[in-house]
Amino acid sequence: MKRAILLATLLGVAACQSAAPVFFPAAPPAPTSAVEALEAYYRTLPDEFYPRAPEGLPLPAADHVISRVLVGSCLNEELGTSAALVEIAKTPADLFLMIGDNVYGDLDGEARIINQPDLDELRESFHDLAARPDFQAVRAAHPMMVAWDDHDFGANDGGRDFAFRGLAERIHERFWGLDEQDSGAWPGTYHARTFGPEGQRTQVIMLDTRFFRTSLTPTDERAAKGKERFIPSADPQQDMLGTDQWTWLENQLQQPADLRLIISSIQVEATDGHGYEAWSRLPLEQARLYDLLRRTDANGVVFVSGDRHAAFLYRKDDVLTYPVYELTASSLNKAYAETTDEKDSAQLGAGYAPENFGAIDIDWTAGTALLSIKSNTGETVRETSAKFR
Repeated sequence: MKRAILLATLLGVAACQSAAPVFFPAAPPAPTSAVEALEAYYRTLPDEFYPRAPEGLPLPAADHVISRVLVGSCLNEELGTSAALVEIAKTPADLFLMIGDNVYGDLDGEARIINQPDLDELRESFHDLAARPDFQAVRAAHPMMVAWDDHDFGANDGGRDFAFRGLAERIHERFWGLDEQDSGAWPGTYHARTFGPEGQRTQVIMLDTRFFRTSLTPTDERAAKGKERFIPSADPQQDMLGTDQWTWLENQLQQPADLRLIISSIQVEATDGHGYEAWSRLPLEQARLYDLLRRTDANGVVFVSGDRHAAFLYRKDDVLTYPVYELTASSLNKAYAETTDEKDSAQLGAGYAPENFGAIDIDWTAGTALLSIKSNTGETVRETSAKFR
């Protein structure tokens, strides 16, 4: 018996010696930063970790002629029914753009919170949004395209220094069903779509003004008009979009289109009317955007923005070879005042402070886009016509 055991042992040793050597994979390199460690952790999170929006309508077909686009921003998911969302759901349109502060994931009630690595408050906010009947009605009524701003990014006035931006991007893209589309393939949430045949092409460019943006310069006189929170930066390294997004935007502007809706969560054209977030707080980047539009001969540009908790119309005549308009629509249910005395040098008429949404009605025969600010019950309270052809 002992000999049999010994023989079996020897045969096993011989077999091991004659077999190919076994190699064990090297352990992955240790993270070199807290951000790398977080990213490694985030990759392990299960699918059920992420909230999802109710099923929505598919985007219009590539050859579909767009005649009306609705626009809204700034929805506090903790507040009651939004009359503006109810009206949007009832209003015929080809597309609804929800362009930032789609939830307030850095607020718990009225208290500002600092999000932790799992972004619990942000995820809770998206769960609450998904459960709202007024939002569900909009999802069932209109195809949607979305951009984010600071409150659904997860950090008030935040930019690229926000340590948890990688998870914030995953939450945004999975909630809105963008994770398996082009924007899910690169850092940042920017993307674009074009609808309609030649001569009636509408290009919608959704910029990401959060993921790559450098810090803004705090005001040196907080109560002063036009310097309420930030002043223009003098930093030569200032950046709004990041290298890859700037290159992508240049390529998009060279694509054929008759009307180009460039969506920026923060205002593009406002320069001297306020001291809150806007492209004018990074003036070299604002100038860079206008220069890019000139260099690419981008025709038919109309800017669309949100963020401000009031609605405005703007026109600039001195940046391109044609007048460039901007529609700011804000907010859907979080108005701070009944009136506003804000006045910018590019502003058309008075702003509108109560709850509101925006509409863009396209007349392809005339080559015009009627930019309208609507009250939360659908009445037109401000409008201007932008010639794009």
